[in-house]
Amino acid sequence: MSAFTPRGVIAQHPAIRDDIGDLTTRRPLPGPGLDQLDPFLFLNHHGPQVYPANNRGLPFGPHPHRGFETVTFILEGSLAHADSTEHQSVIHAGGVQWMTAGSGIVHAEVSPPEFLHDGGPLEILQLWINLPASLKMSEPRYVGLQADSIPTVPLPGGGELKLIAGQFESRKPVGPIESQTGVFMSTLALPAGASEQLPAAAGRQVFLYVVDGEVTVGDEPVEPRNLVELDREGDGVEIDASSDARLLFGHADVIGEPVVSHGPFVMNTREEIVEAIDDYQAGHFGGLAQ
Repeated sequence: MSAFTPRGVIAQHPAIRDDIGDLTTRRPLPGPGLDQLDPFLFLNHHGPQVYPANNRGLPFGPHPHRGFETVTFILEGSLAHADSTEHQSVIHAGGVQWMTAGSGIVHAEVSPPEFLHDGGPLEILQLWINLPASLKMSEPRYVGLQADSIPTVPLPGGGELKLIAGQFESRKPVGPIESQTGVFMSTLALPAGASEQLPAAAGRQVFLYVVDGEVTVGDEPVEPRNLVELDREGDGVEIDASSDARLLFGHADVIGEPVVSHGPFVMNTREEIVEAIDDYQAGHFGGLAQ
């Protein structure tokens, strides 16, 4: 068996506070010094916070997307989804939503009625993953998974991995989401003292975000709410937890194409952005009732 070669840390990127109304929001990507982590484009970390009873809930009413995928992790609370392809769901804590915007979709992400009435804790992550030019106009799709549909993989160092997409070692189960571009995606729960070596094939882009807790990646301490930028030369990531910690861990092939983004659209050229705006305004994305 070959020796494990951990990837080195290039930089850490703290999540910058950027609240949306009364929704506590931090964003490590894009941020100062890091426009993208190809193919990973954007991460919002909402919360943690506690909503009072009779609140207004999340502010993300109907809006369009084209050219990429959104992955939403509901850590606490609940999230109601509806889109112009007639998908509807309410996903609760521990669940995940994976939406391929593709050629164009209108969706809303709001708090369900019971959360508006009762309030409660809320913490949500949303990650945007780019699509290559060959898939940007693919058919939109949506998958919503509750926590009990996501397999748990026990790790040898004492942690647990929730396997969302891809395969973690050949003997483990395959995640319930089949990504169009072979993305591996998971969440990690590491108790204090856990030490893990997580495989990620050389050349793939790793996405590693510390939600909470304190960890060491390689030999570099990392504080909560930091995105860790790693080189692509090793064959995995070495993580030691000095306190209980939760992390987002994924990896994917680098696309290596031009990225032109404008609000909710991510394409390869400015002309394609203009076309996306025109198509949306002409109603080609479909509609969604307010």
